[in-house]
Amino acid sequence: MAGPEAAGAAAAAEGSEAGNGGRDGYDGKCVFCRIARREEPGTTLLPCEDEDLVCFRDIKPGAPHHYLVVPVKHMGNCKTLKSEHIPLVKRMMEVGKAVLQKNNFSDLNDVRMGFHWPPFCSIAHLHLHVLAPASQLGFFSRLYYRINSYWFITAEQLIERLQTENAAS
Repeated sequence: MAGPEAAGAAAAAEGSEAGNGGRDGYDGKCVFCRIARREEPGTTLLPCEDEDLVCFRDIKPGAPHHYLVVPVKHMGNCKTLKSEHIPLVKRMMEVGKAVLQKNNFSDLNDVRMGFHWPPFCSIAHLHLHVLAPASQLGFFSRLYYRINSYWFITAEQLIERLQTENAAS
């Protein structure tokens, strides 16, 4: 790992808070913050109907359709989220579904959406992986985006965990 990913991994290991990166929610060292502000010319943003989120193709696709949905404002990884972030996670999922449909993928039962659980995330900015068709994940992608693993949590599992934590509080 080199460059922005190494810096992101270091920040993930330190455990960024689920808040903003700076006063304005921007961290210039974060590649996803730069992408959200259109400062990374090699990354094309896909149409997104939520002004607080951006969507783009993963640079190492694990499926024919592999998109990342990212908040515009810098937020820590999924482990830092609280119950008040449930609506954000749900909006991220809706954006992921909409992008799939806009790209002519309609079988929403064959989709995997989720997050890598720290310390297994390379970028310390919250990002939802949207992969489809899940039935066509290759060998390594099935491992890397494996449901019920120590390193990957589905969006539904994250929401359930956040609701449970809220009920316990």
